[in-house]
Amino acid sequence: MPNTFWIEVTGSGTAECDGLYCPSTAPAKKSESGTISSLGHWNGKMAWDRVDGKAERNPSISYSDSYKQWRIARLDGHLAYTTPGSEGDFWAAGPWGVYKKAVAPAPKVTIHESDPRKPNVVFVLGGPGAGKGTMCEVSEAQLGWCHLSAGDLLRAERKSGGPQADMINEFIKEGKIVPVEVTVGLIKTAMKASGKKNFLIDGFPRSLDNYEGWQKVMGSEANVAFMLFFECPLPVLEERILGRAKYSGRSDDNIESLRKRFTTYKNETMPIVELFRKQGKCVEVRTAYAAADPVAAAHACFHMIAHCSNANA
Repeated sequence: MPNTFWIEVTGSGTAECDGLYCPSTAPAKKSESGTISSLGHWNGKMAWDRVDGKAERNPSISYSDSYKQWRIARLDGHLAYTTPGSEGDFWAAGPWGVYKKAVAPAPKVTIHESDPRKPNVVFVLGGPGAGKGTMCEVSEAQLGWCHLSAGDLLRAERKSGGPQADMINEFIKEGKIVPVEVTVGLIKTAMKASGKKNFLIDGFPRSLDNYEGWQKVMGSEANVAFMLFFECPLPVLEERILGRAKYSGRSDDNIESLRKRFTTYKNETMPIVELFRKQGKCVEVRTAYAAADPVAAAHACFHMIAHCSNANA
């Protein structure tokens, strides 16, 4: 099993042991029990290095096959805290005890599913009018996640009258996808300006090209937890969009633009949905209900988003 977990150590009596630990990148080496280590592992179990690189040897958190215990090392490599008699996985180990060259109390050890320093992102996709915005608004209010709509960011940029305004306006009217460099740049700027850590990005990525652009611009700066995909048939979407057009003031809330957007959605967005499905990172929600029911669908998604929040709190 690949080691993708991060460990946070706090409250140690030996304060130098506190800090953030990442999956070990120590080169293969034979342990005291004769086992050859592998990337992210030691003695056949997961192992971690200090992120700040201050340790004289790595891994700094590992399992001793000889003594049957997990251990946290000081900066000089001497053991500080151990879990005697623990033969299971790291998250089942405990309680931590103070070893010879350490000071009480033993630390609090927190396991993160990914780098806790990075923002968490959930992509939210679906046809126009599928209920994406409703779900994101409720999630923002109840969970504190920051809702960023790619479409809203593009429309705001267009209204600003900047050098990209005319180009964005033309793409939106034709139901075409705006160049990825523009969209990702706006999203990245909004994420930084928000001061938040958890983001629901609504209406992005809308194509494989969008996702490649995201990876190119964002790189490893954010943890993409999963995709929420809202599925809804065209007749229901048409009814919702016509109802929304009465008050939205959006130039693309009309049947002609909707059908162009739906065609683009099927041709260009579904391949990225399929990619996330294959990766096991696509949560699908059917929203072909009455107008108010997307709220119920939104609540069905909360446990997924809340889990992501708690895992990286």
